[in-house]
Amino acid sequence: MAIRTLDSLGDLSGRTVLIRCDFNVPLQDGEITDEGRIVASLPTLRALLQQGAKVVAMSHLGRPKGAPEAKYSLAPVARRLGELLDAEVAFAADTVGEDAHRVRIALQDGQLALLENLRFDPRETSDDAAERASFAAELAAGADAFVSDGFGVVHRAQASVVEIAQVLPSAAGLLVERELTVLSRLTETPERPYAVVLGGSKVSDKLGVIEHLLPRVDRLLIGGGMLFTFLKAQGHEVASSLLEADQLDRVRGYLAQAEELGVELLLPTDVVVAAAFAADAEHETVAADAIAGSRFGDAGIGLDIGPDSAAAFAEAIRGARTVFWNGPMGVFEMEAFAAGTKAIAQALTEVDGLAVVGGGDSAAAVRQLGFDDSAFGHISTGGGASLEFLEGAALPGLEALGWEGR
Repeated sequence: MAIRTLDSLGDLSGRTVLIRCDFNVPLQDGEITDEGRIVASLPTLRALLQQGAKVVAMSHLGRPKGAPEAKYSLAPVARRLGELLDAEVAFAADTVGEDAHRVRIALQDGQLALLENLRFDPRETSDDAAERASFAAELAAGADAFVSDGFGVVHRAQASVVEIAQVLPSAAGLLVERELTVLSRLTETPERPYAVVLGGSKVSDKLGVIEHLLPRVDRLLIGGGMLFTFLKAQGHEVASSLLEADQLDRVRGYLAQAEELGVELLLPTDVVVAAAFAADAEHETVAADAIAGSRFGDAGIGLDIGPDSAAAFAEAIRGARTVFWNGPMGVFEMEAFAAGTKAIAQALTEVDGLAVVGGGDSAAAVRQLGFDDSAFGHISTGGGASLEFLEGAALPGLEALGWEGR
């Protein structure tokens, strides 16, 4: 069965619609530092408001422990959402309490409200399905329909993602629909050559996607902290660089499988090695097989791919027709170790085909490094969700909307 879309809900004029968004944005001193997920939600919100629906948005933010915490309040999101929509956004100081009830019954057709952080209620993320169902029932009270538009949480079995779709007529929003369309192309009908670029800190975070995509891609590029486990698997010393020793045998298997399948597996040929994990640490570029021979000796830590590797990776990316990238090439938050990630991002903007940034740190990196979202074919709003989708995993938030996978 195909996923249910907004059209399946019929005329929403005058009806109360709950929408699960993903407003889990980074905050610094109460200010939003990356509003990408808020902006991504606007098309669906506008579509509902233009129909004359009474829209009640809900989301989580951060990792509160089942109780209110001021630093995780969605109040800054409500303010910014109102500015972006050029409309008043009523904010409820709770989720299912007196203030939420007051705000909801005051809504007029074509107006929007935002509930406080869902995770202030422990039932949202409870392991007990009955507890999640009780919270979902309270959220759904008085609502006519539910729209799931928080792609970043569709891989979670949570009350506002799964159980609520079981008690209200439900459908995917435009953001989720777009994510599925793009990500399905990566697994079902990619134009060739097809390149996947993986970075980030740990191989263990990417095991599923490597196993699922290795037989499907033409090129696999490995950077970030995970590259050192690959180098070690090839017999090279990596000094104090990040290493997952328990994954060495599995990585050796990937190297052998890539060779057997004829997949071009690119590893860095040079690495930026630093004296310490610090923005102002002394550093130098050395060959990837000579990390232990840097002037920092056994204390040296690799924090970025080197310039030769960045150039080779960029060439491989530009020569592909389909590219999926998840995970930075280095510690991009520190200027001295951001060049590799910036080179990858720039190359993706030059792909003659579909270039997808796989959410999470990659999405944060392209914005921090000065790239505009429009420069890429697609920036996913769900890092973990996009990876699990590409792994072929069952995603409960999509199954609740009728999705049966591939």
